[in-house]
Order: sequence, then C-alpha cells, then structure tokens
Amino acid sequence: MAQKNKAVHTYVVLAYKESPYLEECVRSVLNQKYKSDVVVATSTPNAYIEGIAKKYNLEVFVRPKKDRGQGAASDFNYALTVAKTKLATIVNHDEVYDYEYSSEVVKYYESHKDTSIIFTKYYDIKDNKAVYTSLNFTIKSLLLLPLNISKKNVFIKRLSLRFGNPIGCPATTFVQGHYEQPVFAPDLTVAFDYWAWEKLSRQPYAFGYIKKPLMGHRIHPGSITSGALNDNTRTREDILVFSKFWPKPIAVLLAKVYKLSERSNNS
Repeated sequence: MAQKNKAVHTYVVLAYKESPYLEECVRSVLNQKYKSDVVVATSTPNAYIEGIAKKYNLEVFVRPKKDRGQGAASDFNYALTVAKTKLATIVNHDEVYDYEYSSEVVKYYESHKDTSIIFTKYYDIKDNKAVYTSLNFTIKSLLLLPLNISKKNVFIKRLSLRFGNPIGCPATTFVQGHYEQPVFAPDLTVAFDYWAWEKLSRQPYAFGYIKKPLMGHRIHPGSITSGALNDNTRTREDILVFSKFWPKPIAVLLAKVYKLSERSNNS
C-alpha cells in the first residue's frame, strides 16, 4: 500500500528492564509494509533500553518517577498518551508483529473510521515456535462470531464479551478520540484489557475485527499472563469483569470454566 503522507499509526513499544526480547520486538515493528511511527515508553529506564533505542534512532518517553510502580495497566494508559497519531498500538517488549500488521490496520481504518479499536487475530510463540491452533484460539473465534452480524451494535459487541475475553490486547490498535482515559483499569493486574473492552463496548463506536493472525504473543514464565495464571489472579479479576455482564454466581462459574481455556499458556 502506497504511503503518501505522514504516518497515521504509531507503535508504542513498552520496554521493561532488560528484556531479552526487546530488540526482536523493535525490529518487527520497524520492518513493516506500512511505515508506522515507532517510539519507546518505559517506567524502568536503563542503559540497555537507551542503547537499543539509540541503535534504531527511536525516541524514548520515560514516565516521571512519581508515576512509576503503579502496575502494567497504568503503563499501558501512559503509552497511549505519547502517541501523536490517530491510531496507536501498545506493544509489549516480548511481542512480534508480522510485516502486514500496520498496513492491514490502516487500510481497515480508512474505510471504517467509526471504530474505537481495531484488532486482529494473533498466534502464540512458545519455545520460539509459532502456534496457530489451540483450544484457547478456538473459543476466542467462537466468541467473536456475533461481530459478523454487527460490529457497532452495543448488544452485539457485549454479546461477544459475555462469555470471556476474545480480544488480544497486543493485537489491538486504538483510535484516538474514540475513547476516554483511563482506558485500562489501573487497579487490575492482568484483566485490565477485558475491563477496557467492556467499557468500550458501551460506546457508539464499532469494534474493528481483522480475521488474520498478524502478530505473535510470546508465552514464557516471565510474562504477565503466565504469572497471573499461576497465582489465580486472572480468575479473581475475570470474576470482576464477568460481574458486569452477569449475576455474581454465574460470573464465578464462567471464570472457572474460562480458566480451562487458558491452560495452554502453561503447556
């Protein structure tokens, strides 16, 4: 796709400590068919991050000391504030993006400007191998089927969320001006994205859905998701969000069932 003007999309790479995956992540968002803007944001500034940013000539945004240590959700909210383009994708330091991710997102936005988020399918990266099929992915695809009927109707959007979180946060691009801060719940550790989708589902803007796996979500012992699964944080937080759709007893039951689909993160 020809790029005539200034980029309308930014990747905000959330760098964390001395992540061994950071440089691979940065390379993936720079090596794109559509040349998006790329910046780095961090709450853990260090020479390692500065070195990689300098190597690839990337601007680094460092959170003020008084705002650090507030959790991942707070860092994600901060990341959205540093993007100056209409579209922004928050990139975890351990993710990778396929060559056509930003071109597909920008193309979708150009014909669907009434969206609040645009998300793609994704694949897992386990032991440096791409995994495209799992029980987890099958369930997520089923949950998203209602969006074939309407991507804008509030009832339909919420129907896709009522039985679990089918939207991958790192696969999601946000349309600035079509959401209010804080997008993510600062007091949640891992389900802050599910909380965000529930909030955005109430808005009049559509959920843009691209049915292609265009980025890789890395599964490793140090990831937020894996840690949350191990200490049951995800279940507790899922109950909180499920309770926005269901009475508490049903929310508890759904959270227990939903946990089964997440076991692939540890397998």
